[in-house]
Amino acid sequence: MYQFFVKEEQVGKDFITITGPDVNHIKNVLRMRPGEIVRVSSEGGQDYACSVLELTDTFVQLDIQDAGIAGTELSNQIFLFQALPKGDRMETIIQKAVELGVSEIVPVSMRYCVVKLDQHRAQAKVRRWQAVAESAAKQSKRSRIPTVHPVMDFKEAVSHAMECDCRLVPYENERGMQSAAEAFRAIRTGDRISVMIGPEGGFSSEEIDTVRKKMQVLSLGRRILRTDTAAITMMSALMLHLETMEQMEQLKQMKSMEQSGQTDEASGV
Repeated sequence: MYQFFVKEEQVGKDFITITGPDVNHIKNVLRMRPGEIVRVSSEGGQDYACSVLELTDTFVQLDIQDAGIAGTELSNQIFLFQALPKGDRMETIIQKAVELGVSEIVPVSMRYCVVKLDQHRAQAKVRRWQAVAESAAKQSKRSRIPTVHPVMDFKEAVSHAMECDCRLVPYENERGMQSAAEAFRAIRTGDRISVMIGPEGGFSSEEIDTVRKKMQVLSLGRRILRTDTAAITMMSALMLHLETMEQMEQLKQMKSMEQSGQTDEASGV
């Protein structure tokens, strides 16, 4: 089932209208026909199962079949503050982070970043990275397209990361896994989580001293990970932890409801 994203004004009571570049993709690339089923998500994160009703050169009309299909977003928002990597690794990081549930991605210029972008190149890169995020969101059936922010300097990034409830910083020179275990146990449903990933050259001593005073510095094991590996490892670990936590809470609620029903039945209510 293919995934598409629309603005709220494109969603009607019974129909959804797709316009823009997706029309050509649906009609001439995917060669879809009336009756085929697609998944559509609005800007607000509402998900719909729809069937293709009409295809024209300027719009595709969809008939809403089900407005209550299960969403795919995590119960917590994750903000990835990623130091600028070399080559095309940023695209890989964005793609995988989106698949794993990231909410927003902030490219960060740090002291030991090999890549240095002027304003013009940075703007072009961000446009390309946002397109990568959208493509990954469609592929992974996300309910929302994560935002890729303009490049920030380290001080600005730390200021934004501090707005989150949980602030995690994997660091290659940190030893022991106890801090990581404690940090994950402290996460509550609905917490906003920031993850700060350093560059190929690592955090500078000044940078790590700054975040150590304000955030939870932790280890990802005894091996030295590349910046892209560290980002994907953190996102994978968080996704599994949050999905498990959410499922356990749902099971608790189901058991509580069952017990409540049994009590009502026993009392003759």
